[in-house]
Amino acid sequence: MSAQFLIVDGHSIIFAWPDLRALHDQKTASARERLVKILTEYQDFTGVNVVLVFDGRGPVISQETEPGGIQVFYSSTGQTADDIIERLVAKYGQFYSITVATSDLLEQQTAIAFGGHCVSAEGLRNLVDDARRSFARELKRRKKEAK
Repeated sequence: MSAQFLIVDGHSIIFAWPDLRALHDQKTASARERLVKILTEYQDFTGVNVVLVFDGRGPVISQETEPGGIQVFYSSTGQTADDIIERLVAKYGQFYSITVATSDLLEQQTAIAFGGHCVSAEGLRNLVDDARRSFARELKRRKKEAK
């Protein structure tokens, strides 16, 4: 089976999740950092490669990746996160299993047209919660076995 990727439209998720929206209203960077933490845990729990994309942060596309962490892209000025997501799915959709997390219906249609799958912001919340529960069950099972 080919590698699995989850590409997340950062601001679409931040504005759809009430807890992140509240953080964003106080300080944008706090909401971004919290989403990075949530998605890093998801990647750790599931083995799915996570790519998080935000709208513009300067004259060129920038990428931040810490060892063992998720990839975070910021679009260049005059470009949107949607542009980057579309390019990634168009380029890699035929080689990898790609799911795009966004509540933007047009973005979902475009991703599907390029061979990707989609989940809404609520669907992403469910994936994250399911991964946490599954991880907790596995830890509990292993602790029992170790006794």
